[in-house]
Amino acid sequence: MKVNRTEFPLDRTRQVAPQILEILRSRILSMDLTPTTVLSRVSLQSEFNVSQTPVRDALMRLEEEGLVEVYPQYATVVAKIDIEHAKRAHFLRLSIELEAVHRLTLASPTETAQVLERVLRMQEAVASPVQFDQFDSLDREFHRTLFERNGILGLWTTVRRQSVHLDRLRRLNLPMPGKLETVLADHRAIVEAVRSGEPEKAVAAMRKHLSGTLSITDIICAQYPDFVRR
Repeated sequence: MKVNRTEFPLDRTRQVAPQILEILRSRILSMDLTPTTVLSRVSLQSEFNVSQTPVRDALMRLEEEGLVEVYPQYATVVAKIDIEHAKRAHFLRLSIELEAVHRLTLASPTETAQVLERVLRMQEAVASPVQFDQFDSLDREFHRTLFERNGILGLWTTVRRQSVHLDRLRRLNLPMPGKLETVLADHRAIVEAVRSGEPEKAVAAMRKHLSGTLSITDIICAQYPDFVRR
């Protein structure tokens, strides 16, 4: 699976462990580092030109998040995608985002639709297999907007941390034929439903969109059997 790696130079004026954590997390979520990849601490120390301590601390955090598995005295490997964990994250997102879009459609349909449309237009401009990172980032921005406009942005971090396995499953889905077009069509449907001022219509559009990846879990698992844990 070919993906584009984004390089993240370290800022030596700040603590480096959190930066290494973010870099490695980004590589894992983007599938640059695929499940079962061995992470050599020595290689990471060399790459980032740091001592063992910040690398160790970053890997410990990734283990807490369920993104790596540490086998003492043996190896640290990128964890497989946990399908059950992804399902729980999907439930969490449905619970929050369906209510979020319902409230916004009642309270500020025109303004919310305008904000979402601006994000959608930027996403349409990068709907290309060579720009998955930008497309994915704007997808997150589209959904983050719902949290921000509802005044619950603090929940966004919680949702992101709980969605790491769902995000990786979705990243496997993204390159499949027609997926980019489906995401854009879903986002367009959400925007138009919000603009209509009909909350049930907006909720239905959001429910369909959020359920896209999990609806084809079996297909993804069949295509990438070594990447998933069921």
